[in-house]
Amino acid sequence: MRIILIHPNYHSGGAEIAGNWPPAWAAYIAGALKSNGFTDVQFIDAMTDDISDENLAEYLAAQKPDMVGVTSITPSIYKAERTLQIAKQVNPNCVAVLGGVHATFMYQQVLTEAPWVDAIVRGEGEEIVVSLARTIEEGRWPRDRAEVQGIAYIEQTAEGAKIIATPAAPTVKDLDAISPDWGILDWNKYRYIPMNTRVAIPNMARGCPFTCSFCSQWKFWRDYRVRDPKKVVDEIQELVEKYQVGFFILADEEPTINRKKFIQFCEELIARGLNKKVQWGINTRVTDILRDEKLLKFYNEAGLMHVSLGTEAAAQLKLDLFNKETKIADNKKAIRLLREAGIVTEAQFIVGLDSETPETLEETYRMAKDWAPDLANWSMYTPWPFTPLFKELSDKVEVFDFDKYNFVTPIIKPAAMERGELLDRVMNNYRRFYMSKAFFSYPWSGTGRRRRYLLGCLKAFLKAGFERKFYDLGRVGYWGPQSKKKVDFKFDTTRSRAVGTTADWEANADRSRKAQPTIVSACGGGTEQMTEDAECAALQAKVLDKADGANSVSRH
Repeated sequence: MRIILIHPNYHSGGAEIAGNWPPAWAAYIAGALKSNGFTDVQFIDAMTDDISDENLAEYLAAQKPDMVGVTSITPSIYKAERTLQIAKQVNPNCVAVLGGVHATFMYQQVLTEAPWVDAIVRGEGEEIVVSLARTIEEGRWPRDRAEVQGIAYIEQTAEGAKIIATPAAPTVKDLDAISPDWGILDWNKYRYIPMNTRVAIPNMARGCPFTCSFCSQWKFWRDYRVRDPKKVVDEIQELVEKYQVGFFILADEEPTINRKKFIQFCEELIARGLNKKVQWGINTRVTDILRDEKLLKFYNEAGLMHVSLGTEAAAQLKLDLFNKETKIADNKKAIRLLREAGIVTEAQFIVGLDSETPETLEETYRMAKDWAPDLANWSMYTPWPFTPLFKELSDKVEVFDFDKYNFVTPIIKPAAMERGELLDRVMNNYRRFYMSKAFFSYPWSGTGRRRRYLLGCLKAFLKAGFERKFYDLGRVGYWGPQSKKKVDFKFDTTRSRAVGTTADWEANADRSRKAQPTIVSACGGGTEQMTEDAECAALQAKVLDKADGANSVSRH
């Protein structure tokens, strides 16, 4: 049985300006399939290779796969649907399978507009895809498809086409048993521009213990599960030694939530000497940085180079003035602490809400200058259609073209601004911030790896700007302030509102708590903390004692 996995050819000018990112999903799915006897598995990275529809059709026609699997986040959903349409056109007998967070919750929308999709995998795919592939291999598809948990499909009945969703499959309980096949990726393609090295995106945990209404992660993964830190480091060691990876970013939304596991992870990297071979980055929360003030130099010793912080900022106008000022002070302190520990800091600002004005955008710039992070990122607010917040903002959302739900396109139009002006003001913030950094900061940021890293980040920005790929500026026709009234975001106005189906998932993920109050926040902007035990306190004390001992020796 031949299986081909495909990453759809979608580009937006967002995170990809820093390099080409390896699609980790393909390695995890391929590893699960191969571990269960499906050895003929191929992978096509149509995004990184920029493969045209015509070339993709030729390849699939020649390979004649029995099953084609594609993933989808919200902005890539139309490309994913088109990819499977091509697969069915050239080989009608293949089973076209779609997975990912968007398809999981929006299967009604997807199957309605893309009836050629044979099955949608709802949730994490390792176990579901294996069950699905076994059904196909044994000749029981489509007869026994109702017996496969965690999928959705179209069934033809006497009354017409009917969309069926089978009962949700259980989450993968033993994450440590998953063995990704990293060899399915062509590692020559995946380079991180700031460090000019190969990059990987492993994960330490799935899900989140909290249920914020603006977030989709806890909904998709349902249960919060943390892997054995030693198993994670085993994986990283393979990536470093076998595939020459020099930088990785933990895929977790907030890997520092479980402090005990994170400390153990860092200890294991140091114990194996990997901290001298690979640097890494994370996304996390200001509250965790303040909590771990005394541990930050230890994290840096373990190789932590880049921390992207979800900050509460001017756009979050639901905060009262007192709380807002407190948040601002916390943000500034967290950035200072990271800088003192030798870690590159990135501040994330969410902009583009209905209440946005030129004044609030200017306020975010002043905050960035005052806090002095090494990097700053202004992301357009993107209301995922399967979150409670999307429903609450329904009267503000007028664009339903999911291709543009990419953090760089203004989905919500501010009441006081046109979308072109919003984009222009954001670009003005970028220009001023990075011009100042280029002339007065990065060249003088020491002589070691931190300085090289920052100059590499500047190179990535300049490269994307020169190629007109940053923020998709080339495609929308933005050339500076003089063009703000002529910007065309090319929204597909024929698209209509589509809302996710989440009832069977909320009941699982929400069983022990209700969703947190609605706050428009950057990723990692939560304030909750996990309860910690005596073992975690003892582990922290041990790490700090070692650090104090090393400092004492160095002083004498």
